[in-house]
Amino acid sequence: MLEQLIPRLLNHLLHSESWAMARLRPFAGAQALIETGIVDLHLAIDGAGCFVAGAEEQPPAVTISLPPGAPVKLLFDKKAVFQAARLSGSADFAETLAFVFRNLRWDAEADLARYLGDIPARRIEMARQHLFRQGSESVSRLARNLAEYASEDSDWLAAPREIEAFGQAVDTLRDDVARLEKRLSRL
Repeated sequence: MLEQLIPRLLNHLLHSESWAMARLRPFAGAQALIETGIVDLHLAIDGAGCFVAGAEEQPPAVTISLPPGAPVKLLFDKKAVFQAARLSGSADFAETLAFVFRNLRWDAEADLARYLGDIPARRIEMARQHLFRQGSESVSRLARNLAEYASEDSDWLAAPREIEAFGQAVDTLRDDVARLEKRLSRL
């Protein structure tokens, strides 16, 4: 089922981005394997430059290995997922796929407008962006607060000032030992 759903979703995005279909068209018949750690997706390119379910028995021209947790990370940090992905196989096809995946955008507002109208779709999209921004800021604040708690208020981590004091004490001890060694060598 996932093998049929993913190409349909990708093709929905491709149909609103004609440049992407034009870039994929020269690779008609080529197969790609996307390893997510949970499931392996076999995709092929058809003559129109769209994705279709690939055949597992046919060797892929490109293998894309995504980091663990990639589907969730794609929602929050798409750039980090693409940077951590490992590509192998045909360099031209891999570069084209990477470019297309990096630059595909879903225009959720346009899809909603078809069913709800322009104004409700715009308001829903604005609310979604606001909620996403608020959620990102909340997660960021939570991470900062946990880091501060761990280093300042609990015994989980040493506070930066304690680490600096320890480093200075080590430097002083090293200098004292060096002076002692010089004195001992004179005797």
